Amino acid sequence: MNIRCGFCVPIFAAPGQWSFRTPNYDALDVPETLAMAVEADALGYDSLWIADHLQLGEDQAIMEGWTTMAALAGMTSRAQLGLIHGANLLRHAAVTARAAMTLDQISNGRLIYFLAPNAGENEQRAYGVDWPEPEQERVAQMVEALELSVALWTAESPIDYEGKFYRLNAATCNPPPVQKPHPPIWIDASRPDMYAACARFAQGWNATPIGLDSLDERLAGLQAACDEIGRAFDEIELSYETQILIVPDKGGVRALLQQLVDKGSGEDLREDMRAFLSGDSDVVPEALAKTFLIGTPDEVAAQMQVYIDRGISHFMLWFMDAPERGGLRLFAEEVLPRFR
Repeated sequence: MNIRCGFCVPIFAAPGQWSFRTPNYDALDVPETLAMAVEADALGYDSLWIADHLQLGEDQAIMEGWTTMAALAGMTSRAQLGLIHGANLLRHAAVTARAAMTLDQISNGRLIYFLAPNAGENEQRAYGVDWPEPEQERVAQMVEALELSVALWTAESPIDYEGKFYRLNAATCNPPPVQKPHPPIWIDASRPDMYAACARFAQGWNATPIGLDSLDERLAGLQAACDEIGRAFDEIELSYETQILIVPDKGGVRALLQQLVDKGSGEDLREDMRAFLSGDSDVVPEALAKTFLIGTPDEVAAQMQVYIDRGISHFMLWFMDAPERGGLRLFAEEVLPRFR
């Protein structure tokens, strides 16, 4: 199996929040963030991922997703580019489909089209973006968005579309995307209607950090949805998005984790975390070991293999030491070659 690994670009800062994505980043620095992505591309990472939010992290400072991808399309040469849970409700679906076509063109066919029903309620309301209730309505709107996007990307003549949420009249999307029949569609499915959408439309499926039991349940749900429509389950690329703390030796794990905790605001720590940080225990705290990749290159590679054995073939990695680049480089030098 060909294993691919992506770099989740730290476009926001969350200092001291060791369980959330960018705990070592004190404040967003846009040039530094872009430079990390460019280095990841040069180091051989297969994909670059951009979170799709309008407010997140320290001071709610975050880079907008599509413009960041467009910049990286011109600054990189090989890695695929994708939003993480691209929020359907933040933009009109037909306009987003045209943006996707443009990004695929300017990147020479490197776009992954990862779509989700929404961003977050608070940020959407802050920006005056509708928040339909209940959740199944947001999913239904996403399904329509996928229908019209595929139609726009593949049609040889103007299309009309009449749905509950969208209406198009003689709409075009020229030139078409570089990738045929269209850029790969990814979905993060964890409920029946999302499994059904993934089985129907997607070339990729993603899971955020969850325990192995939950991962097995979700894979079973996706398998059942594929079986229901007669689609081969192995046609879908399976991805796992997680945080990674990789260092040359065990002592480095403790030192870096202590550094992250020290940046925090007195977050109450579990007993096993306190024992590990004090040196009373060498057991990595369960809150980290259960869902993250933690340890030396050998340990991280072994942890990845557990997911690979379940069919995961793409890892989307948030490096916990970013904007420092030690982890980014160590993983590229010591772990990536083992799976190539």
